[in-house]
Amino acid sequence: MARQTSDEKRRKAKVKPVFETLRGVYGDLEWQPGSDPMDVLVSCILSQNTSDTNRDRGYYAMKAKYPTWQDVVDAPTPELAEVLRPAGLSNQKAPRIQRVLERIYDERGAYNIDHLADMPLDEARAYLTSFNGIGPKTAAIVLCFGLGRPSFPVDTHVHRVGQRIGLLPNGISADNAHPVMESLFPVEWHYAGHIYLIRLGRDTCTARIPHCERCALTAYCDYFAALEPAKPKSKPKSASSKRGKS
Repeated sequence: MARQTSDEKRRKAKVKPVFETLRGVYGDLEWQPGSDPMDVLVSCILSQNTSDTNRDRGYYAMKAKYPTWQDVVDAPTPELAEVLRPAGLSNQKAPRIQRVLERIYDERGAYNIDHLADMPLDEARAYLTSFNGIGPKTAAIVLCFGLGRPSFPVDTHVHRVGQRIGLLPNGISADNAHPVMESLFPVEWHYAGHIYLIRLGRDTCTARIPHCERCALTAYCDYFAALEPAKPKSKPKSASSKRGKS
């Protein structure tokens, strides 16, 4: 096992107080089975490069037009793209979704990925990311939300907030941040920790202006610690003082 650096130990020490403080703010959270893993997977593909609102508009339009996954596969791709237009980039997402569904059916004989629940975690992650257009974030969301498996999705909020607090090294990419967050947080905290950081990023540590004045994490935050209090401007010296006494 690799020896931890001083910076890794420093970041690891933040996890417990950060998690417990946010739990005090947002309350206890536990994963509950609900969403079908296939629904989560397709919804994640639709969510790429768009807002949650637009993703949902595209997803529900698709489900209304095509009630089954077989209907989605059988749909003419341009027609599916038009239905998915509210989600954005529909000319890319429509064929991508159809290819993913086709491959799953070819390999499994059904539109079902429940087998990932029993597969070793690294293999399940590798299986998901082997699909064109599915990266670490989508794989982590499917594992975490669809299957209740240990996984820490890093979206734009988690990526931003994680760096500001100091959980993540500055400059790390979102893709590379997934294993870092998963190693920092105990597995039983992955789901709740992900949700807590998203909520903090949406309501307090926003992208344009972090509202440190109302944040509960200032005692543990690198960004806040680096802020210097504004120094009062010194008054300009008068002309007579510059010349001195005659």
